[in-house]
Parts: sequence; structure tokens; C-alpha cells
Amino acid sequence: MLDILQKSAIAAGRAILDIYNAGPAVTYKPDCSPVTDADECAERIILADLASAFPDIPVVAEESAAAGSIPDISGKSFFLVDPLDGTKEFIGRHNDFTVNIALIENGAPVAGVVYAPALGILYAASGGKALKAVVSEAFVIEPETVIGCRSRGDRLVALASRSHNSAETVAYLAEHGITDYEAVGSSLKFCLLAEGLADVYPRFSRTMEWDTAAGDAILRAAGGETLTMEGTPLTYGKRNQKNESDFANPWFVSRGKT
Repeated sequence: MLDILQKSAIAAGRAILDIYNAGPAVTYKPDCSPVTDADECAERIILADLASAFPDIPVVAEESAAAGSIPDISGKSFFLVDPLDGTKEFIGRHNDFTVNIALIENGAPVAGVVYAPALGILYAASGGKALKAVVSEAFVIEPETVIGCRSRGDRLVALASRSHNSAETVAYLAEHGITDYEAVGSSLKFCLLAEGLADVYPRFSRTMEWDTAAGDAILRAAGGETLTMEGTPLTYGKRNQKNESDFANPWFVSRGKT
């Protein structure tokens, strides 16, 4: 399965780069978040690949969900897809946007792929192992290396969202005495924790499950965790939530080894 997910993410990323270089067409959803023709093109590629390879596994994908197309996932394993995470970074000509595909089983992300096409880097997780690989200019995956979270030292390094930072995040960093932090877009924050380049990622602004699932799968496989403010693992497949929309996440803190 992981090989198919990787190939699909790279095919989607290749299409995204073509649009990135040509200049994307940008529109806005009812919630005022941007969407581009790259989001839509990449999602079509991934949905076709998943339907062909895994016809019995339902897929919840960002743009399809926004259009009201949500399959029945009750009691089932399912895929979560964000075809272009970091759309604001993509529009702003930053290079930290990603393609995200994750497999959810029993509410937990158990496999995932995060591909950063502009950086030529791919992260993946399956079977409790987290991997990183360079993707060549010919879109070929170079030999993968196993990655893992680092042990926390006395001086923590935090990651924060470039486009969605908040006063609560600033307060959290101050409360924990964290002065070293870097603003990074998209799901790459999970991956940087997973390869031991930082220690903590507090997120006190809105995310959806497709934003986090693939990166969270990689982080967990690398020895890290993502916890809600109640100290419980972030779960996936959240429907019929009181005072919140389907698949919306609560605030959380992701971290490497404690």
C-alpha cells in the first residue's frame, strides 16, 4: 500500500509543480479559505489512484468534502487526503506546501505520506516505521532512510504555523520558557519533529483532520505523539461533533520524545 500512496502523492505533486510554475488560478471557499486549480487537479489524481487500487476503502478528501461528498466511514478504515496542504504558502510562492495521504484505522493514523514537491522531499510511515527520502528532479524516489524523534533536552525548539499563528501559541511558548521557534507552513511541522529537528508543535488555531493525519502518522511512527488539551491522543473520523463541524480538530500539541 505505501508504495502506491507514494507514487500517487508524487504524481499529484508533479501536477502541482506544473501549475505552481505556470501560475495558479485562485478562488475562495465559503469560509474564505483559498483554493486553487492545483488543489483540484491533485485531488482528482489521488482519488483516481485510490479508487483503482483500493476500491473498498472509502476516501475523505478536502475538496470533495467541501463540495458535500463524504462517504460512509462508520466502523471502517478510511483514507484522509489533503491534496495541497499549505495553499497560502503555495499562493505566496513559499516552498513548504505538501501533498498528504493517510490511512486511518480505529480512529488512529497508521500509515501516511507527506510529499513536499518544491523541496523534493518525501516522508512516509507504515508498520511503525518512519522514513524520509529525496525525490529527484525526474520524480524518482531515492533510497529511504529511517527517521526518529530526538530526546528532549533542556532547551526546546518549537515549530509554529506561518499562516495561522495565534496569541494562545505565543502564550504557550512563554509559559513553557521556549524562546527558540521557527514558523513553518503545512504538515512539514510534524515531519520536522519526526526527524528530530525540533521538539514541540503547539496548534491553537483551527485545523481539519486531512491537514494533520499524514504528518501525525509519520510523527507517531517516529516515536512522537499528538495530544489534545485533555492529554488524550488526537483521534480521526470525528462526525456529529457538538458545536463543531465534521472532521474538525480540537487544539493540540504535537511533540517528540518526552
